[in-house]
Amino acid sequence: MERVPMTKSGAETLRQTLAYLKGENRHRIVATIEAARAHGDLSENAEYHAAKEEQGLNESRITDIEDKLARAHIIEPSTIKAEKVVFGATVELIDVNTGTEVVYQIVGVDEADIEKGKVSITSPIARAMIGKELGDVAVVQAPGGEREFEIQAIDYI
Repeated sequence: MERVPMTKSGAETLRQTLAYLKGENRHRIVATIEAARAHGDLSENAEYHAAKEEQGLNESRITDIEDKLARAHIIEPSTIKAEKVVFGATVELIDVNTGTEVVYQIVGVDEADIEKGKVSITSPIARAMIGKELGDVAVVQAPGGEREFEIQAIDYI
């Protein structure tokens, strides 16, 4: 059984999503199904079939989240003492070609949000940074070709 790395805040977000899916969303879908049944013949009732499909997707998502939480390896970045980039690190990078500065935190797959500067542990940029130290250059295989980023700072906050 493979462990799923995630931060403490990522695990809490998954728990909140799970509570919503099991509670409010599940009840809303059941109400939609009941209302669609009231329209009569189920064999040609598009609303009923759409609601049943939504119910299946909701239950599938619940199962997926429960599985991830059961296999969770929760990591609190502030407790990490490392010189190298590892899961949970917040890394300040300089694009070698453009001089542009970017800051990313390496998080679990379900936590990734590029707009908030959070990249998945499985992303090309995270894979390129893992194991690197201050001053090292991370070479990222991007769709537009190779990009090089110099590591300016590594924090565990």
